[in-house]
This record gives sequence, structure tokens and C-alpha cells, in this order.
Amino acid sequence: MHSWTDTLRFAFQPVVNLTTGAVAGLEILARPETGDILGEARRDPGLDCGLAVSAVRAAARKETLLPLFVNVFAGTLADLGGLPSLHDAVREAGRLPWEVTVDLCPPYTHVPQQALLEAVATLRGQGFRICADGIGDGDVPLRLLSDLSPGLLKLDASLLARPAVVRSMRTLCDELGALLAVEGVETEGQCAAALAGGAQLAQGELFAPPARLPAADVYVPPRSPAEVTAPRTGPTVREFVRPAALLPATASAGQVRALLTGSPDVSGVLLVDTTGVPVRSVHRSRFLLSMSGRYGHALYADRPAAKLADPPRTVGVDATAWEVLDVVAVGGQDRTSDDVAVVDECGRCVGAVRLADLVRALAETRVEEAARLNPLTRLPGSDAITGEVDRRIAAGRAFALSWLDVDHFKQVNDGAGFAAGDELIRAVGRALQRAATEGARVGHIGGDDFLVLADPDGLDPLAASLLDADWSAGGRPVTLSLATVLCTPGSVTDHRQAAACLAPLKKAAKALHGASWVLGRAGVPGHEARRGSRPTPAPAGCGVAAERGVQGA
Repeated sequence: MHSWTDTLRFAFQPVVNLTTGAVAGLEILARPETGDILGEARRDPGLDCGLAVSAVRAAARKETLLPLFVNVFAGTLADLGGLPSLHDAVREAGRLPWEVTVDLCPPYTHVPQQALLEAVATLRGQGFRICADGIGDGDVPLRLLSDLSPGLLKLDASLLARPAVVRSMRTLCDELGALLAVEGVETEGQCAAALAGGAQLAQGELFAPPARLPAADVYVPPRSPAEVTAPRTGPTVREFVRPAALLPATASAGQVRALLTGSPDVSGVLLVDTTGVPVRSVHRSRFLLSMSGRYGHALYADRPAAKLADPPRTVGVDATAWEVLDVVAVGGQDRTSDDVAVVDECGRCVGAVRLADLVRALAETRVEEAARLNPLTRLPGSDAITGEVDRRIAAGRAFALSWLDVDHFKQVNDGAGFAAGDELIRAVGRALQRAATEGARVGHIGGDDFLVLADPDGLDPLAASLLDADWSAGGRPVTLSLATVLCTPGSVTDHRQAAACLAPLKKAAKALHGASWVLGRAGVPGHEARRGSRPTPAPAGCGVAAERGVQGA
């Protein structure tokens, strides 16, 4: 009697890290020669679980060291209350549970949510990682998505045509402590859109099609300078994590040597305890040098590899690239090329970071930051502010966007000279930075124009510190004008609409006399003049005609 396994084959598709260009893992896809076995598995939890077990065994036969992504329907997990046979298959394959990510696939309709959450908790307790798959093309409720708290979200590539949605999903991932991936990427344009939206991982035909053998090489389009972005605190470790070569802490030196000689791209091995916590770190070059020395193999082959290893260097998964460099800087210079282990909140290894990846990315970051800074004030331009505005809109956060400039700045330059005008602009920029509250962003968009993005609560002290100060240029008194628009969640759709709301407020502020501040609310007509006074009307008989009479006298 024929079994469904007789005609079933599996294909492997790489999941690519968009920052490093490295393969972060392999998704295992069932490829039956006949029949609709996936349709049957959607209705039969036992069959679906059997597919997941077979996928792990197929990967073991290919002897790949890369992390694995195994697909399971959400209904299967809820019905079975966990996947004990999958855990057994992983152990039999010599893999560790945290090297396997369970991709939860839709549909979610009619799936008992509490049972699903309990099953996910069971898998997570065993060490498996959880991914929510099919976002955008499936039916996962947002509340359930938040309750699942997956470590990875996979978006359908069709969402790339809706950039605001992708950015909002990146914001959600940041809140959940998850990574964002896009699947089904077929063109370089889609890859660029994924990067622009904040995706860290991607898979699709562009990088490598599904294949019977795990791909050794993938194609990743080169990133343009405009696509290199960096938060103020620097890139995070999540963007640079590579799969780590893991062996049990009890592994022999011979086992480590076999792994290294069979995998030339592996730069080191982490020895982990039974819970996945790194206990020793093996550096490729130093280890092989010891083993290749006189009597080295005879002396060490059967002894524990830990004897030729060092204490591991570890960082949390939420660390920044700069914090990794701080870790590398501690200790002997002979270890500066060692990989750094990245661990989760339980101390379990989730991967490794190579120093070369960090140095290259930080150099690109510095070059890009320098290109965006105004040469006079060393403040970022409008792009940094508008990007943050869009992120706050996507996150549903209230914010205040302000436009500050110098009154009659052309007259300042004409009367006091451009050098005095430049010094005034630098002084205003320094004052803005000092007055900016926690989380505020300051930008210099050219000339005497500045943008300030802040929380609404920080407006009053900011305005007071700027408008109450005595400003002058070349001994001439100068005043400033401030226009602010308050944006509540849902009042604006993007930074362009916020800027459009701000423009008439700036005009109203410039119409006032002296240091002025005009405050408005997006979507609400009118404004409030908090500082400044209306100009005094000219007496009768004065004005343009009278001035002309004086000039002609």
C-alpha cells in the first residue's frame, strides 16, 4: 500500500538577512509529486504534524547547519496542543529546538484561540521559536497576533505596494521584540521597498528559488546610500545576527574539527549547555592551529573541545552595534576577531555576530549621517524628522511638529553681515538641542528654518527657553517665530499632511509682532496665538501714498 511519503519531496528556500546578505535560515517546503497533500493537511492535524516531522528529517539528510523554518497550520497546533513528535524528531536529528522556527500558517478562522496560545507557550517552553506567517494575505486577527508575541512576522510581498502598512508592521515588531520579514520577493524594486519599510529578512525568487539542495549562494541586490538607515542609537544586533554553529558543551575536539573542516564558511563554534546557553567559544583559526601542531591531533582529538575554547562573549538580542564593540574591546587583542554570541532573554544562543559586518555597517552609517547633516549647525535635515513623523503616525502616537525661524533674516544678513547671521543660526541650533526634551528630534532644513518634533507635554518649556531669550546679531536685536501643529492619532496620514497643516500656522506666526508662537491642531480650524501681538495699524494719511509724498518733496 502506497503512503503519502512515497511521492513527497522537500525543497529548501533561503531566508536572507537584508543587512549582511547572509542566509539566516532555510524554510522547508513540501513538494508532493501528485495530489493536494497541503489541502489534506489543513484538514488533518495528524498529517500536518507528520509533514513537519518529515521536513526536519529531510533537512538532517542534507546535513545543513543552518536554522530551519518548518510550516504548521495554526489549527494543527491548537488541536494537538503542541507537537511532541516534532520535538523528538529535532532531537533525533541532532539539532536543538531553538535552531527551529515554527511558522504558524493561516487560516485562523474557527481556531480556538486559547488552545492555540497554550500550544504556542508549550512550544516556546521547549525552546522552539515562533513565526506568524502569511500576514497580509491571511486572516490572523491583530489582537491574536499581539497575544502570540512571535519572534518573527512574515509579510506577503503584496503589502509592499502599501508602504504605510509595512512601516506600521515594523513598528509593531519593535514593540513585540520581533523581526520583520517579507516573503515572495521577486524583483529588486520589491527588495528596495522591503528595506525602505524596515524589513530585516526576506525570501523569494529574487534571492534563490526553492531547491532540492540547500542554496550555498544567494543573490542580494547592492544597497544604495539612500537605503542605509540608522537609528540615533546605532544599528541593532538583530540586523546582523548570523546562524551560529552550535555543539553540546561535552563535544570532543574531534567533533569540532570535523565540523570546521567540513564547513569552511564557519568562523567559530559555540559550545552550549543543555538549555542552549553558551558556555565556551571556539575560534576557528586558533583551534585548528592547535590541532595541526605537532602531536596536536593525538593530544586533543578525544579530549573535550572546551579545553581549547575561551569564555564566550555575549550580548542581548536588543543590544546596539556600539554595545557589541564595547564587548569586543574588553579583553586581549588576540580575541578581537572572535564572533560574539547573541542571546535571548533566557540566555539561550540565537546566533552570532561577526565583527566585520558591524564595522562595515557602522562606517556606512557614519558616512550617511554626515551626508545628511547641515554643514552649518551639524543638525540633520528634514528627512530625519519626516521619517520619524511617519513612524509616530504608524505607531498611533500623538506628537507636536514645530517650525522655527528668525524674523526678517534677510535684513539681519544685509545689516549685520553673513558671518553674524551664520553665528546666529549656529546659536539657535545649539539652543534647540539644549531645549529638546527626551525623545525630541531637531532638524535644520536650510537657511534660518528649523523643525522640531516633540511630545505635546514638552512644548511649553521648549517655547519659553527659545522665545524668552535675548537674541541678537551684530548688536542688532532679533526675534524668533514658532509655529506648532498638534497631531493626535488619526488626525494626519503622513508627514506631508502634517507639513501642510503647519504651513498656514507659520504664516500666521510671521504676521505677529515680536517673538511669536502660534499653536494649531490638525483637522481643527483656527489657531491660538500664544505669543506675539498684532501690528499697530498705520495712522490715517500714512502708508504708501504718504511715503511717496515724502520721497518726492
